[in-house]
Amino acid sequence: NAYKEACDAIEAVKSSIQEMEEKERDWGRKKKEVTEQLEGIRIQYHKEQSRLESLKNIAERYDGYGNSIRKVMEQKEKEKGIIGVVADLIKVDKKYETAIEIALSGNIQNIVTEDESTAKRMIGFLKQNRIGRATFLPLTKEKKKDNSKNEKYLKEEGILGFANKLVEADARYEEIMSYLLGRVLVADTIDHALSLAKKSQYSLHIVTLEGEYLSPGGSMAGGAFKNSSNLLGRKRESEDLEKKLSQLV
Repeated sequence: NAYKEACDAIEAVKSSIQEMEEKERDWGRKKKEVTEQLEGIRIQYHKEQSRLESLKNIAERYDGYGNSIRKVMEQKEKEKGIIGVVADLIKVDKKYETAIEIALSGNIQNIVTEDESTAKRMIGFLKQNRIGRATFLPLTKEKKKDNSKNEKYLKEEGILGFANKLVEADARYEEIMSYLLGRVLVADTIDHALSLAKKSQYSLHIVTLEGEYLSPGGSMAGGAFKNSSNLLGRKRESEDLEKKLSQLV
């Protein structure tokens, strides 16, 4: 009996040792997995942080803007009446970026100012230094576009809304956005845009998600949309990266 008990005890110890060794191996595997995950997160964090810094530097230098725009924006610290370029004042869902950039066209680089006197001084600055031209939008000047007569078209198939309602901006820029985008309707496809154009007797400005533009009178613009500056996209990307980085910390 004593021998059997000793054998049973030895077997129990062996079994316990095997169990502990298996647990040790299991913990080793888990440690390796966690270490690899942490390393992946660290690499992702530094990669996205680097991209964010790059985008911020591009934004601060106003890369992608005309020379005259950059020179005016360099005066922002001195001229408190300079608010910013239109692209910096709006936030657009990725789905609508192409449509809004087409709808804004060159107006995306217009400079919003607090008042007309600031705009006048900056025009003088451009003339004095022979830098070029820029378009200014004083907050005290722009008035809302009355589009009530076109609201009936919002019920048409494929019409997503007026362009100014598909962007986010501070309430104080509402009239600016209405002035720039309030007359443009956004359609999901060119077929729906053409259908609406015919129904309205070619009286509307219509832009599609892929960037086709139908003007009053019937002219159409479209094709491959190449946007090297991507002014709206890089702003959205910066905001997305900041959110990701805050979650990774």
